[in-house]
Amino acid sequence: MKALKIIKIGGNIIDDDKALSDFIFEFSKLKGPKVLVHGGGKLASKLANQMGIEVKMTNGRRITDADTLDIATMVYAGKINKNIIVQLQAYNCNSVGFSGADGNSIVSIKRPVKAIDFGFVGDVVKVNTEVLNLLVNNNITPVFCALTHDTKGQLLNTNADTIASELAIGFAKDFEVELYYCFEKEGVLLDVEDDDSVIENINTKTYQDLIEQGIIADGMLPKLNNCFHAIENKVSKICIGKPKMLFKSNSKFTTIQK
Repeated sequence: MKALKIIKIGGNIIDDDKALSDFIFEFSKLKGPKVLVHGGGKLASKLANQMGIEVKMTNGRRITDADTLDIATMVYAGKINKNIIVQLQAYNCNSVGFSGADGNSIVSIKRPVKAIDFGFVGDVVKVNTEVLNLLVNNNITPVFCALTHDTKGQLLNTNADTIASELAIGFAKDFEVELYYCFEKEGVLLDVEDDDSVIENINTKTYQDLIEQGIIADGMLPKLNNCFHAIENKVSKICIGKPKMLFKSNSKFTTIQK
Protein backbone atom coordinates (compact mmCIF):
# COMPACT_ATOMS: atom_id res chain seq x y z
CA MET A 1 0.00 0.00 0.00
CA LYS A 2 1.00 3.61 -0.52
CA ALA A 3 2.56 5.34 2.49
CA LEU A 4 0.74 8.20 4.21
CA LYS A 5 2.09 10.44 6.96
CA ILE A 6 -0.14 11.84 9.68
CA ILE A 7 1.63 14.55 11.67
CA LYS A 8 0.31 16.17 14.83
CA ILE A 9 1.80 19.40 16.13
CA GLY A 10 1.13 21.16 19.41
CA GLY A 11 2.81 22.66 22.42
CA ASN A 12 5.33 25.40 21.84
CA ILE A 13 5.32 24.85 18.07
CA ILE A 14 1.84 26.37 17.84
CA ASP A 15 2.65 29.20 20.25
CA ASP A 16 5.94 30.25 18.62
CA ASP A 17 5.35 32.04 15.31
CA LYS A 18 8.84 31.32 14.00
CA ALA A 19 8.79 27.65 15.04
CA LEU A 20 5.41 27.23 13.38
CA SER A 21 6.51 29.02 10.23
CA ASP A 22 9.68 26.90 10.02
CA PHE A 23 7.66 23.72 10.50
CA ILE A 24 5.10 24.67 7.84
CA PHE A 25 7.87 25.34 5.32
CA GLU A 26 9.47 21.93 5.93
CA PHE A 27 6.10 20.16 6.05
CA SER A 28 5.10 21.66 2.72
CA LYS A 29 8.12 19.97 1.09
CA LEU A 30 7.30 16.45 2.33
CA LYS A 31 6.54 14.18 -0.59
CA GLY A 32 3.56 11.89 -0.80
CA PRO A 33 0.13 11.88 0.85
CA LYS A 34 0.02 13.63 4.22
CA VAL A 35 -2.39 14.92 6.85
CA LEU A 36 -1.69 17.57 9.47
CA VAL A 37 -3.41 17.67 12.87
CA HIS A 38 -2.92 20.60 15.23
CA GLY A 39 -3.75 21.42 18.81
CA GLY A 40 -3.96 24.88 20.29
CA GLY A 41 -4.85 24.40 23.92
CA LYS A 42 -2.40 26.96 25.26
CA LEU A 43 -3.78 29.71 23.04
CA ALA A 44 -7.34 28.70 23.96
CA SER A 45 -6.42 28.87 27.66
CA LYS A 46 -4.82 32.29 27.18
CA LEU A 47 -7.94 33.65 25.50
CA ALA A 48 -10.18 32.11 28.17
CA ASN A 49 -8.17 33.79 30.91
CA GLN A 50 -8.39 37.13 29.10
CA MET A 51 -12.18 36.72 28.95
CA GLY A 52 -12.48 35.71 32.61
CA ILE A 53 -13.45 32.11 31.83
CA GLU A 54 -11.97 29.52 34.19
CA VAL A 55 -9.73 26.89 32.58
CA LYS A 56 -10.35 23.46 34.09
CA MET A 57 -8.08 20.46 33.42
CA THR A 58 -7.89 16.95 34.82
CA ASN A 59 -5.23 14.35 33.97
CA GLY A 60 -4.13 16.42 30.97
CA ARG A 61 -7.68 16.67 29.60
CA ARG A 62 -9.69 19.88 29.21
CA ILE A 63 -13.15 20.21 30.76
CA THR A 64 -15.28 22.01 28.16
CA ASP A 65 -18.35 24.00 29.14
CA ALA A 66 -20.38 25.98 26.57
CA ASP A 67 -18.19 29.10 26.83
CA THR A 68 -15.01 27.05 26.54
CA LEU A 69 -16.39 25.29 23.45
CA ASP A 70 -17.03 28.67 21.82
CA ILE A 71 -13.42 29.67 22.51
CA ALA A 72 -12.10 26.34 21.22
CA THR A 73 -14.08 26.76 18.01
CA MET A 74 -12.76 30.29 17.47
CA VAL A 75 -9.16 29.35 18.21
CA TYR A 76 -8.87 25.86 16.75
CA ALA A 77 -11.07 26.04 13.66
CA GLY A 78 -10.51 29.76 13.14
CA LYS A 79 -7.27 31.51 13.99
CA ILE A 80 -4.86 28.57 14.14
CA ASN A 81 -6.31 26.46 11.34
CA LYS A 82 -6.60 29.27 8.82
CA ASN A 83 -3.17 30.66 9.70
CA ILE A 84 -1.68 27.24 8.89
CA ILE A 85 -3.69 26.90 5.68
CA VAL A 86 -2.69 30.30 4.33
CA GLN A 87 0.99 29.63 4.99
CA LEU A 88 0.82 26.22 3.30
CA GLN A 89 -0.79 27.82 0.25
CA ALA A 90 2.09 30.30 0.12
CA TYR A 91 4.43 27.31 -0.32
CA ASN A 92 2.22 25.76 -3.03
CA CYS A 93 1.02 23.03 -0.69
CA ASN A 94 -2.68 22.89 -1.54
CA SER A 95 -4.61 22.24 1.66
CA VAL A 96 -8.11 22.25 3.13
CA GLY A 97 -9.04 22.99 6.74
CA PHE A 98 -11.11 20.39 8.58
CA SER A 99 -13.01 19.80 11.76
CA GLY A 100 -14.58 16.40 12.27
CA ALA A 101 -17.88 17.85 11.04
CA ASP A 102 -16.43 18.67 7.61
CA GLY A 103 -17.03 15.81 5.22
CA ASN A 104 -18.58 13.94 8.19
CA SER A 105 -14.99 12.84 8.76
CA ILE A 106 -14.88 12.24 12.54
CA VAL A 107 -17.99 11.32 14.51
CA SER A 108 -17.98 11.40 18.31
CA ILE A 109 -20.34 10.94 21.21
CA LYS A 110 -20.45 13.30 24.17
CA ARG A 111 -18.36 11.75 26.91
CA PRO A 112 -20.64 10.13 29.52
CA VAL A 113 -20.62 11.66 32.98
CA LYS A 114 -18.93 9.33 35.45
CA ALA A 115 -16.66 10.61 38.20
CA ILE A 116 -16.04 13.78 36.17
CA ASP A 117 -18.32 15.77 33.87
CA PHE A 118 -16.09 16.77 30.95
CA GLY A 119 -18.85 18.82 29.34
CA PHE A 120 -18.80 19.16 25.56
CA VAL A 121 -15.96 16.69 25.05
CA GLY A 122 -16.25 14.06 22.33
CA ASP A 123 -15.07 10.46 22.31
CA VAL A 124 -14.48 9.30 18.74
CA VAL A 125 -16.71 6.46 17.53
CA LYS A 126 -16.15 6.56 13.77
CA VAL A 127 -13.77 7.96 11.17
CA ASN A 128 -15.01 8.32 7.59
CA THR A 129 -12.14 8.58 5.12
CA GLU A 130 -14.05 8.61 1.82
CA VAL A 131 -13.76 12.39 1.30
CA LEU A 132 -10.26 12.47 2.77
CA ASN A 133 -9.05 9.75 0.40
CA LEU A 134 -10.23 11.83 -2.55
CA LEU A 135 -8.15 14.75 -1.31
CA VAL A 136 -4.91 12.98 -0.38
CA ASN A 137 -4.96 10.93 -3.59
CA ASN A 138 -5.13 14.21 -5.51
CA ASN A 139 -2.23 15.88 -3.68
CA ILE A 140 -4.43 17.98 -1.38
CA THR A 141 -3.52 18.05 2.32
CA PRO A 142 -6.25 17.98 4.99
CA VAL A 143 -5.43 20.08 8.07
CA PHE A 144 -7.45 19.03 11.12
CA CYS A 145 -8.26 21.03 14.22
CA ALA A 146 -9.33 19.46 17.51
CA LEU A 147 -13.11 19.45 17.01
CA THR A 148 -15.48 16.62 16.10
CA HIS A 149 -19.27 16.31 15.88
CA ASP A 150 -22.09 14.02 17.01
CA THR A 151 -24.18 14.00 13.73
CA LYS A 152 -26.97 15.77 15.67
CA GLY A 153 -25.76 19.34 15.24
CA GLN A 154 -23.31 19.51 18.14
CA LEU A 155 -19.60 20.27 17.90
CA LEU A 156 -17.44 18.53 20.50
CA ASN A 157 -13.95 19.32 21.77
CA THR A 158 -11.68 16.32 21.21
CA ASN A 159 -8.05 15.88 22.20
CA ALA A 160 -5.85 16.53 19.14
CA ASP A 161 -3.63 13.54 19.95
CA THR A 162 -6.76 11.37 19.87
CA ILE A 163 -7.82 12.84 16.53
CA ALA A 164 -4.40 12.03 15.06
CA SER A 165 -4.54 8.48 16.41
CA GLU A 166 -8.08 7.82 15.19
CA LEU A 167 -7.34 9.26 11.75
CA ALA A 168 -4.27 7.03 11.53
CA ILE A 169 -6.38 3.98 12.35
CA GLY A 170 -9.05 5.04 9.86
CA PHE A 171 -6.55 5.48 7.03
CA ALA A 172 -4.74 2.22 7.86
CA LYS A 173 -7.19 0.18 5.80
CA ASP A 174 -6.07 1.98 2.63
CA PHE A 175 -2.53 3.19 3.38
CA GLU A 176 0.61 2.21 5.21
CA VAL A 177 0.30 4.89 7.89
CA GLU A 178 3.13 6.59 9.75
CA LEU A 179 2.03 8.69 12.73
CA TYR A 180 4.26 11.45 14.11
CA TYR A 181 3.62 13.45 17.28
CA CYS A 182 5.72 16.62 17.08
CA PHE A 183 6.26 18.91 20.04
CA GLU A 184 9.03 20.91 21.72
CA LYS A 185 10.94 17.99 23.28
CA GLU A 186 13.35 15.52 21.66
CA GLY A 187 11.00 12.69 22.61
CA VAL A 188 9.68 11.03 25.74
CA LEU A 189 12.24 11.84 28.46
CA LEU A 190 13.40 9.96 31.54
CA ASP A 191 14.05 13.38 33.08
CA VAL A 192 11.91 16.29 31.85
CA GLU A 193 14.78 18.66 32.72
CA ASP A 194 17.29 16.75 30.57
CA ASP A 195 16.72 16.82 26.81
CA ASP A 196 19.42 14.18 26.36
CA SER A 197 17.46 11.59 28.37
CA VAL A 198 15.34 10.48 25.40
CA ILE A 199 13.78 7.03 25.73
CA GLU A 200 14.38 5.77 22.20
CA ASN A 201 11.95 2.83 22.28
CA ILE A 202 8.85 2.23 24.39
CA ASN A 203 6.79 -0.95 24.25
CA THR A 204 3.74 -2.04 26.23
CA LYS A 205 5.78 -3.45 29.12
CA THR A 206 8.20 -0.55 29.46
CA TYR A 207 5.26 1.86 29.24
CA GLN A 208 3.62 0.33 32.31
CA ASP A 209 6.94 0.39 34.14
CA LEU A 210 7.41 4.09 33.33
CA ILE A 211 3.90 4.91 34.61
CA GLU A 212 4.49 3.02 37.86
CA GLN A 213 7.77 4.89 38.36
CA GLY A 214 6.00 8.23 37.85
CA ILE A 215 8.18 9.08 34.84
CA ILE A 216 5.18 9.36 32.53
CA ALA A 217 2.32 11.47 33.91
CA ASP A 218 -0.04 14.37 33.21
CA GLY A 219 -0.31 15.40 29.55
CA MET A 220 2.06 12.68 28.34
CA LEU A 221 -0.34 9.94 29.52
CA PRO A 222 -3.14 10.59 26.99
CA LYS A 223 -0.55 11.07 24.23
CA LEU A 224 1.02 7.67 24.84
CA ASN A 225 -2.34 5.99 25.38
CA ASN A 226 -3.27 7.18 21.91
CA CYS A 227 0.03 5.89 20.52
CA PHE A 228 -0.55 2.38 21.85
CA HIS A 229 -4.16 2.43 20.68
CA ALA A 230 -2.92 3.19 17.17
CA ILE A 231 -0.03 0.69 17.10
CA GLU A 232 -2.47 -2.04 18.16
CA ASN A 233 -4.79 -1.12 15.23
CA LYS A 234 -2.52 -1.58 12.20
CA VAL A 235 -0.72 1.78 12.21
CA SER A 236 2.73 0.81 10.95
CA LYS A 237 4.99 3.40 12.61
CA ILE A 238 4.64 5.88 15.49
CA CYS A 239 7.26 8.41 16.57
CA ILE A 240 7.35 11.23 19.13
CA GLY A 241 9.80 14.14 19.11
CA LYS A 242 10.75 17.47 17.64
CA PRO A 243 9.70 18.18 14.04
CA LYS A 244 13.29 17.69 12.89
CA MET A 245 12.76 13.91 13.22
CA LEU A 246 10.77 14.20 9.99
CA PHE A 247 13.40 16.14 8.11
CA LYS A 248 16.83 15.16 9.52
CA SER A 249 18.07 11.58 9.59
CA ASN A 250 20.37 12.05 12.59
CA SER A 251 17.78 13.44 15.03
CA LYS A 252 16.68 11.85 18.29
CA PHE A 253 13.11 10.75 18.91
CA THR A 254 11.00 8.07 20.60
CA THR A 255 9.56 5.11 18.68
CA ILE A 256 6.48 3.30 19.97
CA GLN A 257 6.44 -0.50 19.60
CA LYS A 258 4.08 -3.31 20.57
